[in-house]
Amino acid sequence: MRLTDRKITIIGAGIGGLAAALAFSRQGAKVTVLEQAEAISEVGAGIQISPNGVAVLRALGLADDLAWGAPRARAVVLRSHRQGRKVLRLDLDQYAGPGQNFYFVHRADLINLLADAARQQGVKVRLLQKVDRVTSGVRPVVHLANGAQCGGDLVIGADGLHSKARAALNGITTPRFTGQVAWRATVANLQNHPAEAQVFMGPGRHLVTYPLRDSSLMNIVAVQERKEWADESWHLKDDPDNLRAAFRGFGGGAGAVLEQVEEAALWGLFRHPVAEVWHQGSLAIMGDAAHPTLPFMAQGANMALEDAWVLVDALRKGSSTEDGLAAYQARRRDRVAKVVDAATGNAWKYHLRQPLAWPAHQILRLGGRLAPQRMVQQFDWIYGHDVTGGTAAPAENDPGAGGPITTLA
Repeated sequence: MRLTDRKITIIGAGIGGLAAALAFSRQGAKVTVLEQAEAISEVGAGIQISPNGVAVLRALGLADDLAWGAPRARAVVLRSHRQGRKVLRLDLDQYAGPGQNFYFVHRADLINLLADAARQQGVKVRLLQKVDRVTSGVRPVVHLANGAQCGGDLVIGADGLHSKARAALNGITTPRFTGQVAWRATVANLQNHPAEAQVFMGPGRHLVTYPLRDSSLMNIVAVQERKEWADESWHLKDDPDNLRAAFRGFGGGAGAVLEQVEEAALWGLFRHPVAEVWHQGSLAIMGDAAHPTLPFMAQGANMALEDAWVLVDALRKGSSTEDGLAAYQARRRDRVAKVVDAATGNAWKYHLRQPLAWPAHQILRLGGRLAPQRMVQQFDWIYGHDVTGGTAAPAENDPGAGGPITTLA
């Protein structure tokens, strides 16, 4: 199905929405992105882009820009919380083949990279567009809070956890609080933090640090198990002293990092089901709108990038919009459900209490000595997956533009 001159409205100027906008516009579609904020920006700080996400950015022609602006991740180092003693080092260079790199990326930098490329491709980004509700159908309608309406030949909901498009397709569901909260902060990299993710594992909590940008900045994510829930929003600010109190006793460099925190965001971690319905008529959802995930596999942004590529590819190869959207859900749902389940089951491994923590750490140390390659490659099914097939999207006026995607950043 040719996408040339199709009018497409995308709700949400996040990573997935902008990647989809860029990919659609490369096929000649007329794309408008609706963003409720007054400027394209992104709360939060660091994210990890693994090889499966890099493959999509390569296919969009952006991998070199990513590599210039973000540290390449060399390792993940698991440490015990009190002295910071190394338990296991996962050498990512050992895993990576040609082009199989991991990066530590400031979320705002990736958003800006995608937004600039999309605008250069002719995508229109309309700010201050708060969506009130979405009506599905052959010609879906987006109802804005100011009373205006818009739509198009296709409407894509890339509008995150509280998606209006998801509600239109699946109704409103109540997520389950996981009993975990997370703080996020950035500080100056005064400790000359290497290009590694340092994971400090403690009883009922863990702390992750890694560098950003030119390594002058350090990202902090701290997760704690507790009964009191917090709002599911990155906009909630918390007193840094609460963060320090929750992680009192963490040493080996972790304590010094926490002392630097001057501002911290706090949010509750909730478990949402993967949506049963991803499309109806000419309305579809993607990213967190379709499959919110907990952060314990660092795959939220990567899954959104994969969605964006497969969505456009499936529509190009489909005989109709309905056929293309059905193929998109079929190609994505089982994979994202498996990734979401892996993330849900991963947190407890960092939160072991005595007497379980010591033997578990000894097993990890032994595995790192005897089978380091196997330890690194246990999640190859995630990181080694390339939805682009190592190809790049032809421009709309390329000879192959009407057929399958044949040639990628």
